[in-house]
Amino acid sequence: MISCLLLSAGFSARFGSPKALARLHGQTIIEHVQKELLQSNVDQIIVVLGAHMEQIKPLLLNHKKIKVVYNKDYNLGQTSSFKAGLREINKEAQGIMLLPIDYPLLRAKTIDLLIARFAEKKSSILVPVFNEKRGHPPIFAVSLKEELLALDDNKGINTVIHKHEDDLEDFSVWDAGVIKTFNTQQELESIRVQGII
Repeated sequence: MISCLLLSAGFSARFGSPKALARLHGQTIIEHVQKELLQSNVDQIIVVLGAHMEQIKPLLLNHKKIKVVYNKDYNLGQTSSFKAGLREINKEAQGIMLLPIDYPLLRAKTIDLLIARFAEKKSSILVPVFNEKRGHPPIFAVSLKEELLALDDNKGINTVIHKHEDDLEDFSVWDAGVIKTFNTQQELESIRVQGII
């Protein structure tokens, strides 16, 4: 069982408005990403909200796989949001997938490849790679849950990734969506212009 933590709690300060509400394909990114996840073999989707909860929450889909978590400490950054979602994962979960909302191009079939590989190899951490660049979403074995929860909020998740390099698998995928992210309006427009979306 795989629980996906979809992080959408940040301020989106550099973007100038909530990233989750930016539009692609005639719908918001939060709607698009939820639909893609629901087409995949992910068993649980935990959407972590914070700074713009009142604007984003009405766009969450009513589905048994989707659960909403509010991170009251969202101002402390992404690690605090990841930990807020982590506390709510299903007790049967074997893997924890981390997906920030600003990776909107990820495809369901790529998610399924990652899930299948994780189940097959049983590494502590599986990280997708495109063109030799690590991307998202990594999958963490549930055995790392307590270590992840103990992480200081001012430290990135990469702290744990680097610590477990010996039992980490870099898994090459043919999907640029694993590395295509955006922080500004210009970066999002650049992705659009490239015709990837």
